[in-house]
Amino acid sequence: MNRRMLLWWGVACLVLATALGAFVVYAYTETPGFDRWWNELIESIRSDGMYSFALVLNWIGGGWVAILGIPLLAIVALLLARRWRSAVFAAVCFALSAGAVQLLKEIFGRARPEDMLVVSDYGSFPSGHTANAATIALVLWVLFPRVWTAIVGVLWILAMALSRTFLSVHWASDTLGGALVGAGVVLVLAAWLLPWVRQRREQAIEAPIG
Repeated sequence: MNRRMLLWWGVACLVLATALGAFVVYAYTETPGFDRWWNELIESIRSDGMYSFALVLNWIGGGWVAILGIPLLAIVALLLARRWRSAVFAAVCFALSAGAVQLLKEIFGRARPEDMLVVSDYGSFPSGHTANAATIALVLWVLFPRVWTAIVGVLWILAMALSRTFLSVHWASDTLGGALVGAGVVLVLAAWLLPWVRQRREQAIEAPIG
């Protein structure tokens, strides 16, 4: 995918996320029907196994693990692989994605479901956990564009999104918004920074004469 396509897809994701947030918050006096239906469906099929699975992803995708642990691990791994440009790219993606999520939470201030099973912070839209999952997935795909990274990334995003609704801390539309924000930030930054990231260091070594 060329830079122009990356930029257009990234901007489209961010615009759609913002439009979705405005739609579910301002176009409805109550929670949209699909969100209520999905929440009730999950509640009716929720099991101990699903709950335990969701709790694990709640820990991985939030708090210090998501904010510091996973980003630092990825950055250190890239540095050890002598890919410092990739490490910088990943760091900027993680930081701006988190910032975009907090900005939209403040703008929309959407209320969370009343039947939450874990404590969570202010603002339901967008899902920070899902945005973080999408950021990780897209960073890996941009740096290592393989079929397996795409498949694993999609599965990771879906698992995180489902886990947020399993715990009733987010509406389904919140998770879609989070995925769009995380993906959008990475794609826009990739359109801007990817040529620099892929640039190889050139060392000029002159052979001694004589």
